[in-house]
Amino acid sequence: MIAVTLQRNKCIGCNYCFEIAPDMFRMSTKDGKSILVNGEDKRGFATVRVHDEYEDKANQCKEVCPVKIIKVHQCKVKK
Repeated sequence: MIAVTLQRNKCIGCNYCFEIAPDMFRMSTKDGKSILVNGEDKRGFATVRVHDEYEDKANQCKEVCPVKIIKVHQCKVKK
């Protein structure tokens, strides 16, 4: 599993993440900013865990984001 994190308050609404991964991101009709689908918001950072099959798309979103507010990392495995 990987974790995808979005710092929504710094989003400029470029729409790139939604174009690459519409199953992970949506664009708000209220303010035009990106929303991480099923993301759990904590202090302005929305995070969601997704299966490894989404890693390529998530990393593409991370790379094209002009304000670098998308982070992708491996989830820690609980023992």
